[in-house]
Amino acid sequence: MAEVDGQEKTEQPTSKKLSDARKKGQVAKSMEINSLAVFGSGLIMIYLTRSYFGNKFFELANDTFSRLNTLKINSDMVQEYFLKWALFFFAITAPILLAVFVFSFLSNVAQVGFKFSPEVFQPKLSKFNFVKNAKDILFSTRSLVETLKSLAKLAVISIFTYYILTDLVEKSMELVQLTIEETVSFMLDAAISLIWKIVLLFGVIAGADMIFQRFKFKQDMMMTKEEVKEELKQTEGDPVVKQRIRKEMFKISSKRMMKDVPTADVVVTNPTHFAVALKYDMTKDAAPKVVAKGMDELAQRIKKIAKENNVPLHEDIQLARTLYKACDVGDEIPAKLFKAVAQILAYIYQMKRIKKRKSIV
Repeated sequence: MAEVDGQEKTEQPTSKKLSDARKKGQVAKSMEINSLAVFGSGLIMIYLTRSYFGNKFFELANDTFSRLNTLKINSDMVQEYFLKWALFFFAITAPILLAVFVFSFLSNVAQVGFKFSPEVFQPKLSKFNFVKNAKDILFSTRSLVETLKSLAKLAVISIFTYYILTDLVEKSMELVQLTIEETVSFMLDAAISLIWKIVLLFGVIAGADMIFQRFKFKQDMMMTKEEVKEELKQTEGDPVVKQRIRKEMFKISSKRMMKDVPTADVVVTNPTHFAVALKYDMTKDAAPKVVAKGMDELAQRIKKIAKENNVPLHEDIQLARTLYKACDVGDEIPAKLFKAVAQILAYIYQMKRIKKRKSIV
């Protein structure tokens, strides 16, 4: 298990770390897949246009060999044949180069998706630290692994190619008896035979390398517990600070609620765990509102202030619990509770009128 400052990387990489790594161009990508795309696309184009290549070879060879007896070497002749060979080279390589470019681009997109990372191209002074760069190239674990992998790949391909070419060399002894068209056809068939077999080998190597690169990238992206905590602080804020802010906000809202309790018409209790203070102004409110609510200790404080200010307390276990869960401070009560609350308020108003009459008498 990898370590950072003595701490093991035991945590899976967060989405933020993966996103930051992607912006910097750090992704799980296999260069062997790109090599496979180059060889594969070249093989496909050679196979699809083999007749076209054969005709071009035949035309150039026939033109050259038919003029050998009358050919005079001078500057005009050199310019003429230079132009012919240049056009010939462009004509036969252009389709292959285009296919290689397209397939190489698609192979990169298939591996990591399409995303332009400008940070990769930004100049950094650290890139010009030749001593450090030379050390990373020559003595790092990554460079050693890549070197060993390249040597192993070269050895496997060399041995594989040797056995294929041995067979082709034996067959090429018969070329002296063939015409130009047959010789060109043999050369194309031999090239295709060699390349598609190497492509198959590259496919096996690329598949194994892709698995290795994904595994290595995942290991490199692993995080320590401390790194996860630090990232959480950066993205969501320090949990300690957030908790302190929540406590302060709760204190402020509690003080505001306590100031509104004396204005309530009634406090519904359950009677020990919940207390909900309701107020209803028929001239402007569509329904009674919750001006304060609390549970346990806060509920007892609401009840105490209500008693001190002669706000009626009404005990209803189920209603108090339902109001506490359904409403926040400042909310109007839901329609399903209208009837129950209306009966309580009607009773409270009736008791106030009776007390008022008695006081007048």
